Amino acid sequence: MGMTSRVLIGRKKLHEMIPLAERTIFNMEQRGEFPRRIALTSRNVAWDLGEVEAWIEARRAQGAQAQRPGVRF
Repeated sequence: MGMTSRVLIGRKKLHEMIPLAERTIFNMEQRGEFPRRIALTSRNVAWDLGEVEAWIEARRAQGAQAQRPGVRF
């Protein structure tokens, strides 16, 4: 069975890449709109860098701004 190499990033690096509030990221994860965190220990989590970069590229490809919560047009 082949092993793939994955790079994991912590909260600090994630927030450098994605300037959203912790709660916003958590809510997006719960809705399946953002890559899920990986529990490394009971108090430490990380995200797969490749998944986060793919999420950024998908957002860029959409070219549209996300709707604000509670705002419907």
